[in-house]
Amino acid sequence: MITDFATHVASNSVNRAILSRWDLLDLPGSWLVAGCLFQTVWNLQAGLRPESGIKDYDIFYFDPSDLSETAEAEAQALAESTLNDLGVTVEVANQARVHLWYPSHFGYPYPALASAEEGIGRFLVRETCVGVRPQQCCAPYGLSGLYAGTLTPNSATPYPELFAKKVASYKTRWNWLKVEHANGA
Repeated sequence: MITDFATHVASNSVNRAILSRWDLLDLPGSWLVAGCLFQTVWNLQAGLRPESGIKDYDIFYFDPSDLSETAEAEAQALAESTLNDLGVTVEVANQARVHLWYPSHFGYPYPALASAEEGIGRFLVRETCVGVRPQQCCAPYGLSGLYAGTLTPNSATPYPELFAKKVASYKTRWNWLKVEHANGA
């Protein structure tokens, strides 16, 4: 399934371009994550263009040596200068500092992360916990739920109100997605 996932992710020309320039970004522990990946798969399943409706392309990295906003802004500027010809929004986030801003932004606690991979594993919807970089995939809960179109709350980030907002947004674009609870109900 990972081979199919890599093929599907690469069918999105923006994903492919970002990954082809990965070494130029030179961000520690970095991954291309989330919406640009799972939305590409759902777009293909819905018969849409792979890039259809994807609002941004997210890159996680992990640098505990500098938790400043300035350092993250510099990483963002590097990504923008490296990828600006793609005509898309790229958002870069240092996962080592998420715990500093998440509570004020979302209103919920967020324990400090030990890696970017741990951050990938904390997305609100388990099936969206995916990341790629050249020749590697991070999918801590597997890929079968993503391909089955299920949406399951993530016990690692147990915020039902935020989960419900995500689900509502996804279902407006892919109405065949179905909510499941962690117990399979």
